[in-house]
Amino acid sequence: MEKIHPEYPAPEEIDEWCEAILTGARGRDLAVKHLDDPSYAFQLGVRHTDGNNYLAFESRGRETFYGYWQPATAGPAPVLFHLPGYGAEMSAHPELVQEGFNVLHINPQGYATPTGPSMPERTWPVLPDSVKSLGKAGYVNWLEDAASAVSWALSLDVVEPKRFAFFGSSQGGGTSLLMASIFTETGIRAVAADVPYLTNFPLMYEQDDRGAYAGAFGAMETAEGSGEEWRALGLIDTVSHVHRLNMPVLLTAGSLDTATPPASVYSLFGLLQGTRSYTLMDGVGHRYTTPFLRLAKAWFKLYV
Repeated sequence: MEKIHPEYPAPEEIDEWCEAILTGARGRDLAVKHLDDPSYAFQLGVRHTDGNNYLAFESRGRETFYGYWQPATAGPAPVLFHLPGYGAEMSAHPELVQEGFNVLHINPQGYATPTGPSMPERTWPVLPDSVKSLGKAGYVNWLEDAASAVSWALSLDVVEPKRFAFFGSSQGGGTSLLMASIFTETGIRAVAADVPYLTNFPLMYEQDDRGAYAGAFGAMETAEGSGEEWRALGLIDTVSHVHRLNMPVLLTAGSLDTATPPASVYSLFGLLQGTRSYTLMDGVGHRYTTPFLRLAKAWFKLYV
């Protein structure tokens, strides 16, 4: 595949980057604690069945981060991993549990806790840190957190370790695709990405309205470097990972979405070579959507 920007990493560099994240995640001394139900002030937890718990993921020298575990009613069962948008909201998915899946929501970097956000909403430094560190921090750490939680979950007796998938909206959609790339050779069955962020930075750079991508380009303007910032963005651009996205991929876009415009999502769809689906939702802006959850549920029932 021809690179969409001259400074973007080659496929072989993407392979090495993904392997390094997975190796780092698996090498952690991760301790996972099941938490008691907390008082509630930030996000809505749903406990329809026994066993649903907030989790604290702890490892030496790392920020504690959190998740929400929703076990299937019978197991072993497949597991679906949900990743958050840039608001770092935590969410539950009882509708997927009812279909026989385990579900783990993962919230990396400690940005959201069971009782509220760890800093003012949407000030998370993960994107600017990715640019300013030239790809050595930011999403590297974010994705390693997520990958360590995935590795833990796949080791559970109630999980079928060769039947899993990722899903999410906005940043959660983009990072689901990145996580699918990282885990491409380990049994992943599918990925579903709703209005995915982190998709085709060069295309968005050329737009008058850069939407959610403006923050990345603002960070580039204040960083010291000459082209390496583009390489850093290339590492986390879902388009750079198409050669690894060989599982069934579901994509959705909203016709009124100015944050992650349909053109960016469709550009990714056009590059995918395997089983794929693209749905443009007319009259929909940038938000979580019920149609996506229904499409994702059907996708997972088909392929996971």
